[in-house]
Amino acid sequence: METIAIGLLIPLLGTMLGSAFVFFMKDEMPERPKKALLGFASGVMVAASVWSLLIPAMEMEEGRGAWSVLPAAAGFLLGIGFLLFLDELTPHLHPGSNNPEGPRSRLSRTAMLALAVTIHNLPEGMAVGVVLAGAGQGASGITMASAVAVSLGIAIQNVPEGAIISMPMRAEGNSRWRSFVLGSLSGVVEPIGGLAVILLASVLMPVLPYMLAFAAGAMFYVVVEELIPEASTGRHSNLSTIGFAVGFVLMMVLDVVMG
Repeated sequence: METIAIGLLIPLLGTMLGSAFVFFMKDEMPERPKKALLGFASGVMVAASVWSLLIPAMEMEEGRGAWSVLPAAAGFLLGIGFLLFLDELTPHLHPGSNNPEGPRSRLSRTAMLALAVTIHNLPEGMAVGVVLAGAGQGASGITMASAVAVSLGIAIQNVPEGAIISMPMRAEGNSRWRSFVLGSLSGVVEPIGGLAVILLASVLMPVLPYMLAFAAGAMFYVVVEELIPEASTGRHSNLSTIGFAVGFVLMMVLDVVMG
């Protein structure tokens, strides 16, 4: 139980640490480190999706032969569709953009920035929750060590993400403390989402392969729709490519070594 609690809270601590950068940096993060950190976050999320979610989903169904890929494929597409639905349903504003997305709303820019981050963090919390639930239930191919590796990997990518979130909050006119709190609160959805999945573990076990792939699809949506486009536009896009490679390899090594 203690390991599960730690696994749920580690990603939030990563977000809080990154949000604290607002106390030490200017109102805006310099372009070069921002590009590198966006690429790094993308690499971690893609590697976690593949090594810790999609591959275990297929391994759990390997007795079905060629059909073992079906739950992974179906769950992945459902995850993509779910995030697409949330994106269309929720008014939100991405950091660095002046064009709100989703339905029209009278919400403040700060509120819409927070909603954008909440959409982003939800699949990460689900990913941590589903691997912790699988490990706790003794699912084939998922150990508690590999689940903690996913949690740690997401926490590492949450550090730059927290900084990238809190800095625009400061640029919107919020105080440093308010920006830190708002940036930190954006990560609260992760342990909440993870805990919800764990509490439903006994119900979800028959469809665990689908849930693993669902979380992977949701994370891929965030990477392809938000992180990579932002990291690749303008100058210094090569830094985002390097950051992606470093993040991917780091998460892959964590999964293999701790799994």
